[in-house]
Amino acid sequence: MTAEFDFSRDHEFQRLIDRDPGADLTVLALELARDAYPDLDFNPVLTWIRARGAELRSLVLRTSGERETLELVARVIAAEHGITGDPAAYDEADGSFLNQVVQKQRGIPISLSVLYMAVCREAGIELQGVSTPMHFLTRLDAPEGPLFFDAFDGHRILTHDETIQWLSERTGMPGRPIARSLQPVDTRNIVVRMLTNLKVLYARQENWSAAWPVQNRLLALNPSEYTERRDLALIAVRACRPGTAIRLIRSLLKNCPETDRRLLEDHLRESSESIHQWN
Repeated sequence: MTAEFDFSRDHEFQRLIDRDPGADLTVLALELARDAYPDLDFNPVLTWIRARGAELRSLVLRTSGERETLELVARVIAAEHGITGDPAAYDEADGSFLNQVVQKQRGIPISLSVLYMAVCREAGIELQGVSTPMHFLTRLDAPEGPLFFDAFDGHRILTHDETIQWLSERTGMPGRPIARSLQPVDTRNIVVRMLTNLKVLYARQENWSAAWPVQNRLLALNPSEYTERRDLALIAVRACRPGTAIRLIRSLLKNCPETDRRLLEDHLRESSESIHQWN
């Protein structure tokens, strides 16, 4: 089963599908935003990022170490340009979209982190994404050990041990699995987490038409994953795409787990009845 969505103009996303490690995360994030904003012009956001990178480039030379560098980056993006975390952004898709983060000056941890990484790259700072439980962070390696930066909540800068303690208190998880999550993740993992956030939000809002391209992207990145194929079929039912839903469900029924069979058969019947109503 393959994706049902046309990604032909999403060149960076296509590179990600092809497992090209050089796919540009910043442009990828804007390609995701274009699903919600079809006429989105990437240039204003890319220009803003380049300008912030230029601001930082000369200032970074005067810093005395990585901690001071992170403090400087936070001062430029958050204090001087007003872009911060906002709990209300969790309930809006715009909190995940880079163009809206810059425009509305607020976002969720992962979108803010992507913006920080983009600005830092322009400034020659190697800030990396870290997909920790419940809260995305970034990481800057230093001679004395990595520093972890929270772009969302208070712009805290933590050592490795401090990060484990903070996340353990926040999540209730033991330190060992948290420690394993503190390694940098690649662009593919970041994009999958961004898409999954959107999928969960749209499902909670029952916005199935918006969930449709998101789920197609998740399937394109994981075409052999049964749950992604199943979720595409179920979203097709709710997004009023009965013909597509019937075809997808029939394919799934050939080798689905028995625990899903009744669910899929019920949705197949629902989609078939929907088509008959219009014929």
